[in-house]
Amino acid sequence: MRSSAPAPRVIAVVGPTAAGKSDLGVFLAQRLDGEVVNADSMQLYQGMDIGTAKLTLSERGDVPHHLLDIWDVTETASVAEYQRLARLEIDRLLAAGRTPILVGGSGLYVKGAIDALEFPGTDPGVRARLEEELVELGSGALHARLAAADPEAGRAILPSNGRRIVRALEVIEITGRPFTANLPGDDAVYDALQIGVDVARPELDERIARRVDRMWAAGLVDEVRALEAHGLRDGRTASRALGYQQVLAALARECTEDEARAETVRATKRFARRQDSWFRRDPRVHWLSGAAQDRGELPHQALALVERAVTA
Repeated sequence: MRSSAPAPRVIAVVGPTAAGKSDLGVFLAQRLDGEVVNADSMQLYQGMDIGTAKLTLSERGDVPHHLLDIWDVTETASVAEYQRLARLEIDRLLAAGRTPILVGGSGLYVKGAIDALEFPGTDPGVRARLEEELVELGSGALHARLAAADPEAGRAILPSNGRRIVRALEVIEITGRPFTANLPGDDAVYDALQIGVDVARPELDERIARRVDRMWAAGLVDEVRALEAHGLRDGRTASRALGYQQVLAALARECTEDEARAETVRATKRFARRQDSWFRRDPRVHWLSGAAQDRGELPHQALALVERAVTA
């Protein structure tokens, strides 16, 4: 049965990893004559299937999925490029009378797709110089410089995240403005309904641990080994993906495989908390329980939320 009510122009299913976004996205697409547009930054990479929990073809329920497997693992991720591609897909689906269902937990990618967000350009010379300084001085020294130039950015970016620190300093130098002045607001470019899938931390932590165990059992180590042969270790973005970074360390004998698995669980739990914090800051997100006891009701509650948004 398909819903007879027209859907909002774009639906976004968001929230932390392991909350149940992918299955809900498929359900809504099936009911609303829709197609899924991926908003998970690591599912954009070819061959990164097990470690990103990418749905198999059978799990997609005959629903077309877009923006999966489009980048080689050696390519550096670009939110600006993703924005361009996502809006092309959204506009194409809208023109065809289909409902775009944006699904993923990469907050900046979701925002880039549906909100008015402009990305400052890049200067290869400035970027190269800052990257050299990162190698020579370390991320801590550059973070101190960033905190002095833009205290808000210093608080928002971890001192260990050299890549984001370099980008923030580059934007400051290019634009002459604080990095945070270029961060997105909530000005929408589409009529979008955002549905957040909420799972309490104890249950979510348990789900994450079980998911990592399943990934190992499904052959994550072999997947990473195969991708390493195709340049994964040289990929500036893909090599840092959760699970992949840890397995690469084990393959390099920097830790044991058991240590890599335990660190993957810890790192994924931390990441899930950051995802949750990101989406909680957006008052437009409508949260629904994805807890085990509510799993049967979640799809129908989401559908009801869509229909209420249409008639409001």
